[in-house]
Amino acid sequence: MKENQIPKATAKRLPLYYRYLRILNDAGKKKVSSTELSEAVQVDSATIRRDFSYFGELGKRGYGYDVNDLMLFFSKTLNDDQMTNVALIGVGNLGSALLKYKFHQSNSIRVSAAFDVNPEIVGRIVDGIPVYPMSDMKEQIGIQQIDIAILTVPAEHSQDVVNDLVTSGIKGILNFTPARITAPTDVLVQNVDLTTELQTLIYFLHSGGIAPSE
Repeated sequence: MKENQIPKATAKRLPLYYRYLRILNDAGKKKVSSTELSEAVQVDSATIRRDFSYFGELGKRGYGYDVNDLMLFFSKTLNDDQMTNVALIGVGNLGSALLKYKFHQSNSIRVSAAFDVNPEIVGRIVDGIPVYPMSDMKEQIGIQQIDIAILTVPAEHSQDVVNDLVTSGIKGILNFTPARITAPTDVLVQNVDLTTELQTLIYFLHSGGIAPSE
């Protein structure tokens, strides 16, 4: 597998493929074609075949793809066979909504701790997740072996929190704040800007164009 040559757009589609393959496997389906996958995940079959080609020969011409084998392959590729502990930083409106989500589409993601400065929620269990004070963040990240942090703090505080996360050993940050944070090159940062995504959708809506699929 040539991981360093896999485009980011392809990597972002892998969980989509994996989720649908799990549905097919649970339904008892044994094989699936790229055309069937295309109809289900709304990605054209040529793109699916190109995405899969980065990982070698995953299917057989005239047969399609073995559902169970392909599901297990993507499970390993996405590390879904290993538990990853996640911390939520900031239990405001958005943070609270994310705690309710439960990340049910993966067996390998567990939000094990949340952190906030609000004395009304610190020390409580919110949707099954303990909320710690920010002063305990470094210690708990180490104790609970947390690798990834979801950042939903106010933008003006985001970089200071990121600096503390980096020194705590965090390896990846999912940034929901509008701030563009900086981190060392060995810490992966993925930005999720809901306002930008909505404005992009509005642009395509009013321009009469078709939003490009990734």
